Amino acid sequence: MVPSAPLSSRVTELLEGLRAEYDALNQEASNMRLFKDEYEQRINSQISEIQAVQQNLYELERAHHKIRQQYEEEIMRLRRELEARGGPVATPSPFLQQPPQQQPHQVPLPPQHQQQVAMSQPHSAGMPHGPGMYSGMPPTSGPHGGPNGSGMPHGQPPMAGEPHPGAYMGPPGQYGPGGAVPVNPHGQPMTPQQQAAGIKDRKPVMTPSQGLPPPSHQQQQGGLPPMSQGLPGSSQMGNRQTPTQPPRSVAMVPTRGVVTDNQLADMDLEMVPANMKREGADWFVIYNPKVPRLLNIENLFTLEHNSVVCCVKFSNDGKYLATGCNRVTQIWNVATGANECMLADKTATKDIDLYIRAVCFSPDGKYLVTGAEDKQIRVWDIQKRTIQHVLTGHDQDIYSLDFSPDGSTILSGSGDRTVRLWNLESGKEVCKFTIDDMGPRDAGVTSVAFSPNGKLVAASSLDKMIRLWEVSSGNLLERIDGHKDSVYAVAFSPDGQSLLSGSLDKTLRIWDLGRFGSSGRSSDRVTARSTLVGHKDFVLSVAYSPDGNWFVSGSKDRGVQFWDPRTSQTQCMLQGHKNSVISVALSPTQMYFATGSGDCRARIWSYETLPTPM
Repeated sequence: MVPSAPLSSRVTELLEGLRAEYDALNQEASNMRLFKDEYEQRINSQISEIQAVQQNLYELERAHHKIRQQYEEEIMRLRRELEARGGPVATPSPFLQQPPQQQPHQVPLPPQHQQQVAMSQPHSAGMPHGPGMYSGMPPTSGPHGGPNGSGMPHGQPPMAGEPHPGAYMGPPGQYGPGGAVPVNPHGQPMTPQQQAAGIKDRKPVMTPSQGLPPPSHQQQQGGLPPMSQGLPGSSQMGNRQTPTQPPRSVAMVPTRGVVTDNQLADMDLEMVPANMKREGADWFVIYNPKVPRLLNIENLFTLEHNSVVCCVKFSNDGKYLATGCNRVTQIWNVATGANECMLADKTATKDIDLYIRAVCFSPDGKYLVTGAEDKQIRVWDIQKRTIQHVLTGHDQDIYSLDFSPDGSTILSGSGDRTVRLWNLESGKEVCKFTIDDMGPRDAGVTSVAFSPNGKLVAASSLDKMIRLWEVSSGNLLERIDGHKDSVYAVAFSPDGQSLLSGSLDKTLRIWDLGRFGSSGRSSDRVTARSTLVGHKDFVLSVAYSPDGNWFVSGSKDRGVQFWDPRTSQTQCMLQGHKNSVISVALSPTQMYFATGSGDCRARIWSYETLPTPM
């Protein structure tokens, strides 16, 4: 019998086996850890790559969206231009953003446009709605759009979903006009600071002309109420006088270039010091804190209408104000706010809207000239309340009128790209200035004005240009280019040295007329003195004060601003309408001004110079 190995050697052998197995497992675990770390690195690397790709995709998507938006806008613009030249009706792309609409309303169109797409726009049940493309403005009957707030063809939305100039933003209510954002006590949008602080409306917001009664049966039939005995004839409405003001004590600092620090519309009313603001029941004024306060503004009268107020104009003696709306021109007593008479053409077609887009008194006060959507100019004998002449010849709506300083000639501008002169006595056309260099954009005339000496005619148009003609020769003297969008308003300074313009690019410009001014040298050219930035939306109307110390602008932002032409600074910003301020006018003899708006109201205001600047 063979003896067995010693026990100690057997145990040693087993331990060696276990050690070898442990080492093998430990090595395998180490290898697995290495593989794990390598895989984790690969996974992290792939995650990083995926995140980078995802970020690139987001950036490419945003860039694609922006480029596509630009292409869609350009295509829409070209379609609108094609339609304006007689092509098919442009259809908006579904990709373009559209303005929010709460209760779309299909606006009826004249018979010649019934085959076109009618434009929808929100309106209040209590709000008279006649204007199609301009809420605050009636729709044009021609393809050029309405200069009192539009510039675009019928039934077409503006590019990139921007509301039309003067577009009605909905009735004021719990959340202000349009019901979209909180408003302050005056019906204006609240600033983020006000919303964060939880400021609530403390005063009721006035609803614009809700529930206005329709015209009386007599008015619908063309009859006019008796003229009040206070309305003068030619013997009473005579010499024009300029109101006198105390000397200005502010140092005049000449300013050239763009003035961009006038954003009064962005100021928080609650944070403005009491001496730099003025508040009424449904209006307020904010004065520019960067300049001395020189004016005090008060609301005198609110003149209710049954439709959009397209135009306002004072008589030369300052006693009367004419307003134009749908089918009716009204004359108001400035001293009392009373309605003196209503002028309506009994022979005009009654089954369509007929907005009076322009009004102008003759210098002697005997006549009132009106321009309307039916392409006709009517010369009214105020005392007799009869039509003296009907001037025909324009092929599109009449958008602007003016009288020569001597009162012998009527100036008219139309969407048909012509400016015409008419003899008041005979009612005959004596001259026609035609815009025949229209290029890629439409050149419908939006505003016209005589120079103070009657030697020049200025006209603004939808093609961003202002043109100057010489009356005696009929020659085109100058094309003034500088605005970036359609120019909707022009006005000569009282001294004839400057021209003021307002545009859809939201700016105003003052132009030095150089050799064309009343005392210019033959070598001087027209130059832009300054560009004034302050409105938040389209500038629709401008006007000078008779002494030249101020000019006023009205905008689709519902605001009115007073500007100092010597410093190019805004003195104050007035908010008192619930829709676009379509027309502004200053009294030739008193320190009054008037505003007409898409809220179916005209308002008469006073402005007075403070004895001591604040």
